[in-house]
Amino acid sequence: MLKEGELRIPSGCAISGIIDKKGKRFSGEEIIKSIALMRDRSNGLGGGFAAYGIYPQYGDCYALHIFYDNLSIKTQTEDFLAMHFDIESAGNIPTKHVRCITNKPLVWRYFVHPRTYMVKEGFLDEAEFTSRCVIRINKEYKGAYVFSSGKNMGAFKGVGYPEDIGEFFMLDTYEAHTWTAHGRFPTNTPGWWGGAHPFTMLNWSVVHNGEISSYDANRRFVEMYGYKCTLQTDTEVITYLFDMLVRKHNIPMEKAIKIVATPFWDDIERENKELQTELKSMRAVYANALINGPFSIILGYEKGMIALNDRIKLRSLVAAEKGDRTYVASEESAIRIICDNPDKIWSPKGGEPVIALLEGEQK
Repeated sequence: MLKEGELRIPSGCAISGIIDKKGKRFSGEEIIKSIALMRDRSNGLGGGFAAYGIYPQYGDCYALHIFYDNLSIKTQTEDFLAMHFDIESAGNIPTKHVRCITNKPLVWRYFVHPRTYMVKEGFLDEAEFTSRCVIRINKEYKGAYVFSSGKNMGAFKGVGYPEDIGEFFMLDTYEAHTWTAHGRFPTNTPGWWGGAHPFTMLNWSVVHNGEISSYDANRRFVEMYGYKCTLQTDTEVITYLFDMLVRKHNIPMEKAIKIVATPFWDDIERENKELQTELKSMRAVYANALINGPFSIILGYEKGMIALNDRIKLRSLVAAEKGDRTYVASEESAIRIICDNPDKIWSPKGGEPVIALLEGEQK
């Protein structure tokens, strides 16, 4: 008989997300309840959450969440941080004992500002400087891993079922206006604390169900622009693609979505001439940014939340709205358990994004 974890289930993994578009903050209890309903999509080898709006008292600081294997690498990493950042506050992230959460790393949190003399105005802004420091730590400091680095947001993840990870990090004590969650069933890579979802870079976070068959092409492409994929998973590259396209290349989000999930050629030919030209140009310039393979993702960022699945919908995705809230999940039941009577509920078409932004934000 096969034991749990020995059977490869390509359709495994669960995702869920909630946003209050008015910016009203609420505790993590609802997102935990939603993702816990899809427990059978996970196997205890990875679970995690991203939360936006949780650190208003440190809203101007980058919040670095870091895993450490031991105290020695912690000391080395903190020396690096002290050289490059002004540290407003530092301490371990509060956790509680959960019987099934084992082999825990050290989990620390730092609220930092890049040192002024380190940032060259007009050449290297704070965001680029911070992202380069994060990439350098994750590449060069073995045993240290920065798993969250945004402003007024944070990722919380580890090896375990997502509801147990939520209890471990006491997410019922946090309040956020946007929550995303993931239950992992690793199919091609090992279950480890750094490999759990979400994957983040600055304010970007991605939770993902599926497989990226274009991973190598995508990886080579982002690494041309200074990124380094080191985390033994294909999902990491999706986060870097959005950071590169929107932040570095200043491409509007709607066009970035068209790049990573480009319409089929037959569909492009049905558009008007102007849009045809634009879509064909994007496919030519950003050919290696196209994500191939079955996927559904939820992208979180400072403006809100976006959900997207592959162009032929090989992974399930359901969306709903009620009042100021937008919900997305792998299964309708994961929405209805926390929103039993939505105003609207639908299954997005393949490649059709669900865009839910905070009030006042522009696409």
